[in-house]
Amino acid sequence: MSGVVDEQVTGDEIRILTVRQPWAWAIIHGQKDVENRVRNIAGDYRGPVAIHAGLAPFEQNNMASKLHANMHGGETDTRIVFGAIIGTVDLVDVHTASVIGGCGWLRHDCPEHGTCREHCSTWAMGPAPEGWFQHLVFANPRPIAPIPFKGALGLRRIPASLVAGGSLS
Repeated sequence: MSGVVDEQVTGDEIRILTVRQPWAWAIIHGQKDVENRVRNIAGDYRGPVAIHAGLAPFEQNNMASKLHANMHGGETDTRIVFGAIIGTVDLVDVHTASVIGGCGWLRHDCPEHGTCREHCSTWAMGPAPEGWFQHLVFANPRPIAPIPFKGALGLRRIPASLVAGGSLS
């Protein structure tokens, strides 16, 4: 942990993404390297992204919450943060969960070419109700001391100074 700031963030602005807990925690602490979205919210953007933990209730029966509990002796960590920026990651790729190998099978169930989870991430999901999930691929998670912040939908822009040593005033 680098204290209050992320010293690797430079420039005038970065992007911020609100993610529900416990997935936000898993991105920053638990090696969740793919965020599944029903559309490509990043466009051509690649670079630093602040991860904002949303205010929505903690879900107990999913892969991220089980990972979180396992890392804390089977107990839910009461220090999990809501409504704050909790770290940054690098957005390194965005791709559609579709077909691999040109075989026509879905990425997640091709017996010949493997699964999307083998090629992409164990966190990757295949088809979505609206079509195919978009995988936002993250690397280099960097936790920071929580910075209270109001969330919103989409991949938004914020001043880099919020996570690189500035204040919210």
